[in-house]
Amino acid sequence: MSTQFRISLLIYGMVNAVLFGAGAITVLSIPSLQEQWKVLIPIVVVASFVLAAPIAWAIAPRLRARYWREKGRR
Repeated sequence: MSTQFRISLLIYGMVNAVLFGAGAITVLSIPSLQEQWKVLIPIVVVASFVLAAPIAWAIAPRLRARYWREKGRR
């Protein structure tokens, strides 16, 4: 396993939780969507599982690098 993959596995759960929370709050706070929550919450669950993987993969290299912003800026 590569280091980026291991870091991505650690981040995956946190990213998944944030995406699910944002989706659940969105579904439950908009009055027109509250009526269809039985269909929309499972969609939010599946979407958060699927979208968390590429987001965690994109974040992982930044957590490994010491200085990932441009050099010369202070």
